[in-house]
Formats: sequence, structure tokens, C-alpha cells
Amino acid sequence: MNTFAGLSLNRPLVMGVVNATPDSFSDGGEAYRFDDALARAYRMLEDGADIIDIGGESTRPGAALVSIEEEIRRTVPVVERLARDGAKVSIDTRHADVMQAALDAGAVILNDVSALSGPGALAVASCSNAAIVLMHMQGEPGTMQANPTYADAPGEVLAYLKSRVAACEAVGIDRARIALDPGIGFGKTAAHNLQILKRLDLYQDLGLPLLLGVSRKSFIGQVAEQSDPQRRLPGSLAAALWAVEQGAAIVRVHDVAETVQALKVWAAIKSA
Repeated sequence: MNTFAGLSLNRPLVMGVVNATPDSFSDGGEAYRFDDALARAYRMLEDGADIIDIGGESTRPGAALVSIEEEIRRTVPVVERLARDGAKVSIDTRHADVMQAALDAGAVILNDVSALSGPGALAVASCSNAAIVLMHMQGEPGTMQANPTYADAPGEVLAYLKSRVAACEAVGIDRARIALDPGIGFGKTAAHNLQILKRLDLYQDLGLPLLLGVSRKSFIGQVAEQSDPQRRLPGSLAAALWAVEQGAAIVRVHDVAETVQALKVWAAIKSA
């Protein structure tokens, strides 16, 4: 697999997170307004982001539900402006109507925490040329951290992702459009997350690009004893570098400049 959304995978790609929400877990409210969201996105592009991922619904545990209309209001104007200026834009949503509105505005990636399992999502994806990120999540965002349980977290996540790839292929979506995300922090304890990260090699068997979102996650806070998400940069970099060493093709991050620098040093050492 040499490209994703038209981008070469000859090096790890950096996806910058722009949460146009008032309540996301680590940066809620910082990019809620249109101008703030744009400013953050342009800064990330200047810092070396390859993709900008725009989300309008917080998926942190216990987050309030957002109407489709409100999610579109928060995201689509930002998508439209960035796409007009030539950015590769991803829409982070699990709702088909939001997906379609974002695609119409110029988004080229559908990043769905529910792996296109929601009503109409597969149909929207199959009728588009968009690249797709299929993510694993046990349960629903509001309750996913209540009591996540697995007999074998890495294996069960892999089996689920295989099933969602099969569902995509069944409606005519080419595998070349698909990337996989094991969903670190989504219906998983810290121990589950660490087990999945340790066995990232499992996910290479599907021959699809792997996207990892480890930035500022709560398991880093638990391991490092750091309750403030914005003070988890060192742990986030450590997890991201581990992921790319294990073959991850894309890392989804809040701190673009720092991640880009870390990856440049990693790549230089690897190629020396």
C-alpha cells in the first residue's frame, strides 16, 4: 500500500486534530469558533501536518450528544475553507449526513470511530471516492469506559476490523481506500491499550495502512501519573514513535510541530 488519500506512505504521515467542539477531552473550546478552528488548522499545516482532521462531536466518555445540524454547522465551513486552500481534509464523524456534507465541501477522508456501522454510512462511503479510516470502539462514546472487557484485546480488535473491511468490500469499496485504527482509548482500559500497542504487528496482516491516535490519551496519564492532558506530550511522542517503529503509517496528534520533529529524527537515525 503506497498511498492513502493521494498521499505517499513512504514516510509516516501526521494528521493534525482540530476539534470544533466546546467539550473535547484535551482541547475543548480552543477551536470551537470558526476563526479559531481555521487558525489552528493553518498553524498545523505550517508545522508540517499532512492531513487536518475536523471533528464537531466530542467522543470523550460522557460527552453530550450533538444534533446533526449542529455538527454540520461546526465542521463544514472549516472543511470548505481548508479544502479550497488545498489542504487534505478529513471529517471525523460517525453520522452519514455529516459525512456527505463534508464530502460536498471538499473533505477527502472519512474518519469514523464507529467504522461505518451507523445508518447510511456505508452507502455514503461507497458512493464517494473518499479514503476511509475504520476504527474499533467497544460500546458507545458515552458509556464505553464504564467496564470495557476483553479476553484478548489485540485479537478481538483485529477480528472486528477484519469484519468491517469485509463489510466495505461487500458494497464495492476498494481496499486501497481503507486505513485501520485500533481505537486506543475507545472502550479500553490502560492495560488493553498497552496490550494493543505491544501487538501492533498483528494489524499488518491485513495489508492496510494503520492509523494510531495516541496523543494525550488517558492511558498515558495513568502510566506517567499526569492528570492534565496538555502535559502528556512526552508520553504521546513515545507512543507515536513506538507505533511508527511497529509499522503505523499515520499518527493522529494534537502537537504537530513536536511530532514532526520527533519523526524526522527517528527517520534520520533509521536511515543512517
